Amino acid sequence: MLTRLAAAVAVLGLLTIAPGPDLAVVVRRAVAAGARDALRTVGGIVTGLLVWGALTAAGLAAVLAASPTAYLTVRLLGAGYLVFLGAQALWQHRRPAPATADQPGTAAGGAWRTGLLSNLLNPKIAVLYTGLLPALAPPGLPAVRGMALLVLVHVCLTLGWLGGCVLLLSRVRHILERPGVHRALGRTTGVVLIGFGVATAAV
Repeated sequence: MLTRLAAAVAVLGLLTIAPGPDLAVVVRRAVAAGARDALRTVGGIVTGLLVWGALTAAGLAAVLAASPTAYLTVRLLGAGYLVFLGAQALWQHRRPAPATADQPGTAAGGAWRTGLLSNLLNPKIAVLYTGLLPALAPPGLPAVRGMALLVLVHVCLTLGWLGGCVLLLSRVRHILERPGVHRALGRTTGVVLIGFGVATAAV
């Protein structure tokens, strides 16, 4: 059982650190508004993972993964949201002056909501949870408990990885705040988000 669990942790770890929309969204928030805002985005992302875990346990994620129409709908919504975030980043950094941070009244909720929506609108999580996690579940545990354990492992890995990225970015904040660097990173993350959106729609 421990060997199977270690293998599952390794696989989930590789999937977690692979560059994807979650990392791009977190980097965008870190560049635009700082570490606290980015950490709220991470909180929204892991909340999305917990929601997907609950949907999987209820059998709804399997329905989504098996239904071409439902999968396509979520996929296109997710792609559109990523393109919107990317276009927003490009618009905010269109001028030589550094982009201003989000409005104080909406930064906290906006950051958390951004992370949540970017994760919930990612149908690949449904496929991951319904297709891969059952195969990785440790033997000897009831199916629901095994899935719950792996979802929690995935949440912890995601927190550690994205939180570590935010910490690293906060350490070089003085560099990121330089107008040229700030603008270049903002534009780069915008292009990356649009690229992920296009890729999501095309898959």
